[in-house]
Amino acid sequence: MSRNVVPASHPPSLLPSPVPKPPQPFSLCRCIAISLLTLIIIVGIVVLIIWLVLKPRKMVYSIENSSIHDYNLTNNNHLYANFNFTLRAYNPNKRVSIYYDNIEVKLFFNSQPIALNNIVEPFYQPCRNVTHLSNVSLLANDVLFYGDIARDFKTQRSAGEVEVEVKIRAKIRFKVGAWKSNHRKLKILCTPRVNFSNSRKNSKSFPCDVDI
Repeated sequence: MSRNVVPASHPPSLLPSPVPKPPQPFSLCRCIAISLLTLIIIVGIVVLIIWLVLKPRKMVYSIENSSIHDYNLTNNNHLYANFNFTLRAYNPNKRVSIYYDNIEVKLFFNSQPIALNNIVEPFYQPCRNVTHLSNVSLLANDVLFYGDIARDFKTQRSAGEVEVEVKIRAKIRFKVGAWKSNHRKLKILCTPRVNFSNSRKNSKSFPCDVDI
């Protein structure tokens, strides 16, 4: 009597379990990037809060009462004259006052330098204040005009007034409460028309361009 022999079953092979990877160290570059991004966000929020509180507005400048005295243009185009102006400065800010330091004023005609005044007294301007710098004097002493510039000056002179460029450079500081900023460069450009009369000033106000 034969028997059916059942083959012996082999035990299942055991696969090796995966070796867990060691935890990766936190990337230094990623840490620096996150820190910088956080700092930028914080600074942006602080700047936004300061802007909302202060609501800074741009200063407004204009030239008033422009005139010319002691004028003489020689036959060989040498200019002698004394140009006078009043600079009106308006600070419209509620909480920001301004220190004006080291003020320099230059006068040009058709981009040619005519005169320089670098002795304008520094001053402090409170909030919402209008300050007039009267009798800003610019002396042209033996200035030689060349070619077309001399012709253009004579043409405007015959019409009774000339258009000049007044360029003002100043170092300013802002003051908010007890805090004062570092120096900033202020640039002002005005193009007034100057009357040729020793007794009459141009009463018009000429607005100026401002760059800080």
